[in-house]
Amino acid sequence: MLNFSYVSPTQFVFGSNAEASLVEESSKLGKVILLHYGGGSIVKSGLYERIKKYLAKTSAKIIELGGVKPNPSLALVRKGIELCRTQGVTGVLAVGGGSVIDSAKAIAIGVPYSGDVWDFFTEKATAAAALPLGVVLTLPAAGSEGSSSSVITDVPSKSKFDYEHDLMRPVFSLMNPELTYTLSPFQTACGVTDMISHVLERYFTHTEDVDLSDRLCEAVLRSVIITAPKVLANPTDYAGRAELMWASTIAHIDLVGLGREGDWASHRIEHELSAQYEVAHGAGLAVIFPAWMEYVLKENLSKTVQFALRIWNVEYVAGKETQIALEGIRRLKNFYDSIGMPTNLKTLGVKDNRYNVMAEKAVRSGPLGGVKKLDKEDVVSIYALAEA
Repeated sequence: MLNFSYVSPTQFVFGSNAEASLVEESSKLGKVILLHYGGGSIVKSGLYERIKKYLAKTSAKIIELGGVKPNPSLALVRKGIELCRTQGVTGVLAVGGGSVIDSAKAIAIGVPYSGDVWDFFTEKATAAAALPLGVVLTLPAAGSEGSSSSVITDVPSKSKFDYEHDLMRPVFSLMNPELTYTLSPFQTACGVTDMISHVLERYFTHTEDVDLSDRLCEAVLRSVIITAPKVLANPTDYAGRAELMWASTIAHIDLVGLGREGDWASHRIEHELSAQYEVAHGAGLAVIFPAWMEYVLKENLSKTVQFALRIWNVEYVAGKETQIALEGIRRLKNFYDSIGMPTNLKTLGVKDNRYNVMAEKAVRSGPLGGVKKLDKEDVVSIYALAEA
């Protein structure tokens, strides 16, 4: 196990009607709050009016900025930063899923910074301050409600980059599983794939003596795999929705990755895919992650065998380790297919080859990954492997 330092300052308020806690929790955001959200879903569900009603019970001034879309845009982040500066905003409230929260995080670190917020995402600067951020979660997937990371897309250049800093961890996250009842099957499945991938990015490692966190990872994976079909069959299954919502958080607040080196190549590779083709992040991960697993199999055989045995109950046969590992990958793909996720680039909707462009951007800061260092040619090969 590796040395680590860990902090998780977020207060999680979880359960039915958790969003009502906004009345008291919003004081942590100061007297002028930016209410940041996406499209019409929170309006249609009635959540928008409830949020406004709760905020009306406080003395805070509310400034609104909607319009966040999947793969949140740099242009809207810049607009939010300017709005916050001119209105004297003291804190940001994100109501939505990972895209809204990531956009809010970028705004929060951009307001106190004298340069362009994109500097953080292009590795030209490090955040030194941030506005406090609160969250009302509506879509369990990205784990952004407790994580230290944000992913933003510069649409004109088709560049989707991530930035990580503890300053971006929310001060509070209000999590009511009932708010996820209206999610479509596709949105639910994308969320499931995202949270599974967050665990797998930490699970596949060369770090030794990590049995405890191995089993923490496996517990989250098994819970999600068992629960997802139940929720897809019954969207208003509170117990199932609660399991998935908390799993999305546990998967990405670093708890299951403490003391071990993560990989994160698959996420970088998928970011370029969704930047180029505007596909859903979870759907892209369903295609890329199994292809990456197969590509690096020789470098990570023992862990992939363990994954097959413990997660998918593949029968162990001495001397057949490669076949066992491949069967584990096959069962993962079958699971994704069973919940309506694509398992190759064709079913994802990718009809042309931009592999070289995407690979070059993916390795812009150097080779990717911890299990196997991947250069541009490796990334191109993974895209090609994902065709089948």
